[in-house]
Amino acid sequence: MQIRSMHFKANAAAKLADVGLQRNLRTAKGKFVDKRAAAITELDDFEGTRQAAMEVRNRVLENLDLWLERFETRATERGATVLWAKDGAEICRHVVDIAKRHGVRKAVKSKSMLSEEAGLNLALEAAGIQPVETDLGEYILQINNNEPPSHIIAPVVHKNLDEVADLFARTHGTPRKTDIPQLTREAREVLRSHFVTAEMGISGGNFLVAETGSVALVTNEGNGRMVTTLPKVHVVVTGIEKVIPTLEDLSLLMRLLPRSATGQSISNYFSILTGVKQPGDTDGPEHLYFILVDNGRADVVGSEFQDMLRCIRCGACMNHCPVYQTIGGHAYGWVYPGPMGSVLTPLYTGLENALDLPHAATLCNQCGVVCPVKIPLPELLRKLREKQVERHMRPLLERLALKAWAWVAGCPTLYGLGTRIAVRYLKWLAGGENRIRILGAVPEWTQGRDFPAPEGRTFRELYRKRR
Repeated sequence: MQIRSMHFKANAAAKLADVGLQRNLRTAKGKFVDKRAAAITELDDFEGTRQAAMEVRNRVLENLDLWLERFETRATERGATVLWAKDGAEICRHVVDIAKRHGVRKAVKSKSMLSEEAGLNLALEAAGIQPVETDLGEYILQINNNEPPSHIIAPVVHKNLDEVADLFARTHGTPRKTDIPQLTREAREVLRSHFVTAEMGISGGNFLVAETGSVALVTNEGNGRMVTTLPKVHVVVTGIEKVIPTLEDLSLLMRLLPRSATGQSISNYFSILTGVKQPGDTDGPEHLYFILVDNGRADVVGSEFQDMLRCIRCGACMNHCPVYQTIGGHAYGWVYPGPMGSVLTPLYTGLENALDLPHAATLCNQCGVVCPVKIPLPELLRKLREKQVERHMRPLLERLALKAWAWVAGCPTLYGLGTRIAVRYLKWLAGGENRIRILGAVPEWTQGRDFPAPEGRTFRELYRKRR
């Protein structure tokens, strides 16, 4: 997938000016937030569960190579083939090779963010293999000129009912419908033939269970089960950080994932796929492949950003982020939007390719508070900002201004003099009002909000007078 994170400011400005998008975002705003808030009250000890989940994920990351080897051994014992991919290009080579080996002409796909990272659909099409997205949101995006998703859980949250109705009528050649059950029925009728004629299924994986060699899949539409059970060949494409030790650990994490993602106690469909179809089985793949992907993850292991690999892809951070709620997901320019994307994109694609993303947050910590595995997202964003300054990636004027501020702040007398001058200047700039409409030195901060005018004296002066 093309990286557009270098253009975040321009992307964000365009999204803010998009009247239709702003209307759609206002409609969706808060729905996941309210549902999550209600769902976590079902747990007797939500904070204790978060702590336990964090410890499970940390235990794996401290010995990731050993857990991956154990998973490979168990999966192989059950008839699966485990392959490794360093990057997106290697993912595509593996999948295309598997498809050609088995004479595949059509592949049905369950939602997979890693296939988005790799640009897998384009690679399959180039090899003469038809990819069909079967998640309803992803299918809508695919028939809309392969539009990228704007959310990792609700990929088409940026569209409204009328847009989807127009798209279905135009693509399927059917009468326009605005009744949601009728639209979903139409999608089911179109996708059903693909399920029964595809030779290969492709999915992601929410978790890999080392003790059994299994993959756990969490969906709400049932398409995941169709993709994993009907085709003779199934390929799981997932990141190396998704492995967990035991089924008991899976049970723990599943108490948090659906509640944090969609506000459900459990998803509509929760599947555990272990090994290939055995004699007596009525369904399941005859050939099962796991492609375990690095694509930047190995470099994060053992680094000061390792906490980010705990992420279980619930989307809670973006659901609660005031920045994401205002501009949507496409402005972030790559697969992962919101606070998680502002950390993952620089780590996976290079900090030089995402200069603005560490600054695409207010550091209000709503994301950190709701993260089910307690990832300190604001702290990681701050560290990325520090890296940019250390590597001279920020504009020279900005770096000089920060150095000047640090020097002045370290000299109490000079700092006091500077603040006395500043508050008087700002009071004069307000022209007798209690607000400054546009502050020339930082116009981007004040175009959308007024800057409170100071009283005209510093705190020190006011405190001295009161004493």
